[in-house]
Amino acid sequence: MLISQGAEARLYKEGTLLIKDRIRKNYRHSSIDSYLRKSRTRREALVLEKASKLGIPVPALRHSDGISILKEDFIEGGKLSDVIEKINYADVAFRLGSIISKLHSNNIIHGDLTTSNIIVSGKELFLIDFGLSFFSRRIEDKVVDVNLFRQALEARHPSIWEDCFSSFIKGYLGKNDSKEFLSRLDVVSSRGRNKRKV
Repeated sequence: MLISQGAEARLYKEGTLLIKDRIRKNYRHSSIDSYLRKSRTRREALVLEKASKLGIPVPALRHSDGISILKEDFIEGGKLSDVIEKINYADVAFRLGSIISKLHSNNIIHGDLTTSNIIVSGKELFLIDFGLSFFSRRIEDKVVDVNLFRQALEARHPSIWEDCFSSFIKGYLGKNDSKEFLSRLDVVSSRGRNKRKV
């Protein structure tokens, strides 16, 4: 059963599985399109496998054809974007910050970190949609990931975003020395604000 279609992929539910099928882009040369779909599918599968082994809450990967299709566990629950203002968002944001910190400390960048790509299932939080994910040791990439979450909160949840993001940062930084990270975050955030002013 088709449950969603985005710019990059169609999502189907089949029993307890979510099937992600990256669609062909006719405007791209066929060889380029094939390369991109294969490389992105394989990278997403690697990210899901590594994150799962690390104990990071992601859907379990059940199959990848290495071309365009991924099969993973379907996570029952609601998108955080739909429920965040009805729950204890400060606690959820703190826990989410800790999860993303663990993801980043293992050099995994989500690439599309928004409240729509987090599922609340009971008391658990699951990260989903790693279609834009990649591996990186660069602090800049990690800062950009966090700033994307800040922007998503500000745009979609304006009444709570500041408290929510503050809790997220506390969870993310934990007991780590935060000066360099927060300094980089300020720079990246100001870049975004300046772009919006132009």
